[in-house]
Amino acid sequence: MTLSPARPRSVAGTGTDDGTCALRAGRMFDGFTLSGAATVHVRRGRIVAVDRTGTIPPGVPLVDLGDDACLLPGLVDVRAHLALDAGPDTAGALLAADDERLLARMRVAARTALRAGITTVRDAGDRGFLAAALARETAADPGLGPEILASGPPITTPGGHGHLLGGAAAGTRALVGAVRERHARGCSLVTIMASGDARTPGSDPSRAQYTREELRTVVSEAHRLGLPVAAHAHATEAIADALAAGADSLEHASFLGGRGTVEELRLQALIAGSGTFVGMTPVREAGAYADGVHTAYRALARLGARITVGSDAGTAPDRPHGTLPDAAMELAALGVSPLTALKAVTSQAAAACGAGGRKGRIGAGADADFLVIDGDPLAGLTSLRDIRAVFRAGVRIR
Repeated sequence: MTLSPARPRSVAGTGTDDGTCALRAGRMFDGFTLSGAATVHVRRGRIVAVDRTGTIPPGVPLVDLGDDACLLPGLVDVRAHLALDAGPDTAGALLAADDERLLARMRVAARTALRAGITTVRDAGDRGFLAAALARETAADPGLGPEILASGPPITTPGGHGHLLGGAAAGTRALVGAVRERHARGCSLVTIMASGDARTPGSDPSRAQYTREELRTVVSEAHRLGLPVAAHAHATEAIADALAAGADSLEHASFLGGRGTVEELRLQALIAGSGTFVGMTPVREAGAYADGVHTAYRALARLGARITVGSDAGTAPDRPHGTLPDAAMELAALGVSPLTALKAVTSQAAAACGAGGRKGRIGAGADADFLVIDGDPLAGLTSLRDIRAVFRAGVRIR
């Protein structure tokens, strides 16, 4: 099937023909610490220097963002589903759309994320490898959306969670083949549904979907090909198996169906000590489930686990695209410091995506992806919604 090309981008030039410019702001969060006034020098979509003296070389256009502005790295969403519409029936909407319509919808979702200051999206599961196709579009024309790190259809058991996306695989040969296909299709990671999920009829989030050995098979082949593995894991058993199998990140980490508090605490300590990333996602409904998940998240934070937070955008009406700033606020509301929450959507998130050298930080050699906001983000993360400007690869987005 031939897919239509994307619409032309809508951006504003900020510098010379090769994108040379200098951005000055009264505050800067570089992905690690907040400081005072700084000037960031950009050329060809990359940061070439960070200056504290205010010196601007002759001929370099200056974009003065203001003394009350704060320059941050573009946000990194470690978990989103661009193919899902955040409606009341995501499965029905998915099945009703052909690839052409679905890709068009994904382009809109990508632009929505970019306008919210999200300049990198790790797509945790699509249909037909459409996110990889969209990733090529945004790479060729950064004004179209964030840099997309695609996983392709998530690997799942036949009839398991997310099977409508087309990634079902059972048995060693099929699992190895699934990993190789994702590598061949240009995916940036592998997502595997280590546990079920209540959003799929007949699926149980408190039970594992694959054995530990099956997970090891996937991780081993993915790592051989240079791909990280993100394991969707609600069940305590699935979390333990994915950790033992060497998964690079544990997504959701809800600790459902555990065999007791002591065991869960031991597992949380193991996670924190392992350096494995924990991809937290919003739990907005009240009740015992939310209380249990929040307790687990607080424990992992106290233990020093490598925490990221993803929006899980597209999966439900309360998770529309572009809501990563809200997820960061919700993480802070659990008692995590604003600094930790901010790192969880910038430098820590970029590291979890294998892009720590390029994304989530402001420093020489990094991509010139920026979010400009009003005020001090460490005084209140609500300022992430007070957007003054967004830059993608050095280009200001209208």
